[in-house]
Amino acid sequence: MRLVGPSGEQVGIVPLAKALELAQEYDLDLVEVAATARPPVCKLMDYGKFKYESAMKAREARKNQAHTVIKEMKLRPKIDPHDYDTKKGHVVRFLKQGDKVKITIMFRGREQSRPELGYRLLQRLASDVEDLGFIESNPKQDGRNMIMVLGPHKKKTEAMAEAREAQAVRKAEAKANPGKSQNAAESDEVDEDIVDDVDIAEETAEAPAEASAEV
Repeated sequence: MRLVGPSGEQVGIVPLAKALELAQEYDLDLVEVAATARPPVCKLMDYGKFKYESAMKAREARKNQAHTVIKEMKLRPKIDPHDYDTKKGHVVRFLKQGDKVKITIMFRGREQSRPELGYRLLQRLASDVEDLGFIESNPKQDGRNMIMVLGPHKKKTEAMAEAREAQAVRKAEAKANPGKSQNAAESDEVDEDIVDDVDIAEETAEAPAEASAEV
């Protein structure tokens, strides 16, 4: 086998007995890292430490993995101004988080004969949030509903990075002013017209390859 030392140095091609002897001498494990090579490659290492570091790298990769999420917001064509402002606030928050937003206008009864009301409402909403998002899918009729999809200008990974920075700032402020930390916490509003739908992974991070079992 071809043996690699604990610091990555090339020991050379040695028999198995010699490799095991060196492993005992260094108080390390003999691990096969390239079984398909000719000759196979083994390395002297602390296998427990290697497994721990691999697990930590995989955990960090999962933390940085971003998913595109589609949020759905439902509106009525004759929505009250206050309700409109509330719904728009949710759309703004979703776009800031880097999520797509599916806007659904629900027509009922005679409203179905006035599709232009829904179209104008969707155009108004898109104009109000144009700094944060763009029309990814133009308004289209779907039975009794009219649907439009808004996409964020900001990528999900960028939004996540900014959120982590903001969270770090809040933690630092909470430590500096412990009496104000409880009042600073804000809970997300719950709205029955909001639906979350996990879509696809926008970016993936590969976990580090694991070495094969000990020899």
